[in-house]
Amino acid sequence: MANIVMYSTDYCPYCTRARALLASKQVSFQEIRIDEEPVKREEMINRSGRRTVPQIFIDGQHIGGCDDLYALESQGHLDELLK
Repeated sequence: MANIVMYSTDYCPYCTRARALLASKQVSFQEIRIDEEPVKREEMINRSGRRTVPQIFIDGQHIGGCDDLYALESQGHLDELLK
């Protein structure tokens, strides 16, 4: 099973959509809430080069945000990454 990390906030609709897609795939993931742990925001920016949430990593590879995750799904590549 893939190691999935998602940087997020509680109030972000894109984070909610990304959580929903991952839940529909029945995969577990580590969620790092930068609204609860503000020091993790800098870590997220350093790892991804981006400031917006969510930022998603699968097995250490930066996938991107919600739109990127859904693009992988529509292209049929997400299931392959989640194995």
